[in-house]
This record gives sequence, C-alpha cells and structure tokens, in this order.
Amino acid sequence: SFIGEESVAAGEGSILTDNPTWIIDPIDGTTNFVHRFPFVAVSIGFVVNKKIEFGIVYSCIEDKMYTARKGKGAFCNGQKLQVSGQEDITKSLLVTELGSNRDPEAIKIILSNM
Repeated sequence: SFIGEESVAAGEGSILTDNPTWIIDPIDGTTNFVHRFPFVAVSIGFVVNKKIEFGIVYSCIEDKMYTARKGKGAFCNGQKLQVSGQEDITKSLLVTELGSNRDPEAIKIILSNM
C-alpha cells in the first residue's frame, strides 16, 4: 500500500492496514519550502502490520540523511544518534503542523489521520 502526504493534505482520508505500506512526504516542510526557510526534507517510512519498520529523512539543503530501523537505532549521515533522558513531557518539545486549510471538515480529517 501507499500513503502520500500530498493526497492526505488534499483532504483524502487515509487508513493504515496490516499490509506493507510506504508512507511518503516528498516535500516535508512545504510551508518552509514556499517561504524559502531552509528546513525541508524528503520523508519516507515503511510500515508492516501497522508498525514502523524503518524510516529515512533526507534534509536536502543541509545534505543530512537521517535513517532509523526498528531495533537498530537511528543515524545521521551514518553517525549514531542518542535520545535525551527526559521523561517529563512538560519539559519536552513537541511539534506538529496541521496544514493551511482551516475548513472544519479538512481539520477533522487531518486530526483523524493523526
């Protein structure tokens, strides 16, 4: 199966099944891209049985390739990454983006997909 960010952003629903599924966002950071803010990436994930197996994020402008595989860790340009030891979510940074369409039905679909 295939889930593309562009179709979801256009208001289509997405259903994640147990089938092997590619999840792709070819311009992750579209708003940044449009405004020439240099944080744009190509993001690809692969899911089986609704569980992520691996992901790749290529930060085009920075020329950084982030990779992660279930049970194998995460890397940036081949260098192993570490997570912080922070366990208190109130001291953490969480980020999401809902897109630019504020139509109530579009927001409902976007939140449902999340």
